[in-house]
This record gives sequence, structure tokens and C-alpha cells, in this order.
Amino acid sequence: MITLALSKGRIFEETLPLLRAAGIEVLDDPEKSRKLILATNQPEVRVLVVRATDVPTYVQYGGADLGITGKDTLLEHAAEWGGSIGAAGLYQPLDLGIAKCRISVAVRADFDYASAVKQGSRLQVATKYVSIAREFFAAKGVHVDLIKLYGSMELAPLVGLADAIVDLVSTGNTLKANHLVEVEHIMDISSRLVVNQAALKLKQAPIRKIIDAFAAAIAK
Repeated sequence: MITLALSKGRIFEETLPLLRAAGIEVLDDPEKSRKLILATNQPEVRVLVVRATDVPTYVQYGGADLGITGKDTLLEHAAEWGGSIGAAGLYQPLDLGIAKCRISVAVRADFDYASAVKQGSRLQVATKYVSIAREFFAAKGVHVDLIKLYGSMELAPLVGLADAIVDLVSTGNTLKANHLVEVEHIMDISSRLVVNQAALKLKQAPIRKIIDAFAAAIAK
């Protein structure tokens, strides 16, 4: 049995064409079904529906053989393991180029971010991406107090909890609706395929078949 860990939403939808290229069709819609283990047209392949942030953990500990999640999630996970995906027992063979977005710094439209940074002020930054934010501001020589939040990041500057946020941005519409502006681009994000290193050795043929099919599909 080959088990693939996916999260609902954009990543799931954009993974479906890649699965089809590998001859795999998921038989249930996770948005309509309460099932967390989804069967496919291949009896030896199944899909686990998990939180995006949990995908690396399921793959690392063998709950899944493969998984697809964003570069942001992988960087945060790797930071817990000495900064290396390999140290966590994960192999990252492919950037799938799906679910593209970016991580940016955003502030209230009336906040003078440039001056605050130039003056070396200590900024309060709210983010789910603590490791990414810490490394970014450290490289700039900016002192920050990091406040970890898991959602509704845009609220933090509006209620005085933080001077800035570090968050994923896709269209930027949510920032605009809450009178926030992007002031720095940290990195581009896309989703990656990760594989449990032990599973790759034990189930090499079927896993390599999926990897090769994905690679061929994204090369078109």
C-alpha cells in the first residue's frame, strides 16, 4: 500500500492532474466527504486528508509514504530538525510548481516601516512562520519580537498587537480589505513532493513510478 498525505483546498485540487498523470484517480471529494482516508482507482494507493502543517510529520514518521505541502511548511518543519529536511528523514525530489504564492512582510498603510527599520527599532512581528521571519529579520540586522499566531494574521496590526506581520500572500486582496500593505517580499512559495526515505527504499518501484509520472507532468 502506498499512502499519500494531502491537505484540502488548493493543494488538493492542483494535485489531481498530477495524480491523473500517474494513472491515479481519487474516488471521493474531500470537500463533500467526511472521510479522512480516501480510496483511489488503484487498490494499492490511498490518500490521507490532513492539515497542511501536518503533512511533513505524517511522512517523517511513516504515517504516509509521500506528501505534498508548501515550501513554507517544509522550512518551518526543517527548522525543528536542525534546518535540514534530510535530518527529518525526508527526501524532497520535486518542486511541483503548484499552489504558488509568496511570503511577505505587511503593515498598516499608515505605519512608516522604512523608518522603523532604518532606525533599528525593535519591531513586534506576528506570524505563523517564526523560523522564516526570524532568519529574514536577522539577516537585515533588525531586532524583532515574534508573536506566533495561527490565523487571522491581518488583525494583529489593526488592534496594536504587532507592528507587522509575515504571512502568505496570494492575490493581496485580504491585505487591501484590511488596510494593510506589503512592504517586503521574503520568498516565493510553491508546493513540493516529499517522500519518507525509508519508504523509498522499501517501496522503491511504486514510489519511483509516481515520482517519475509527476516529473513528466510538470515538465510538459
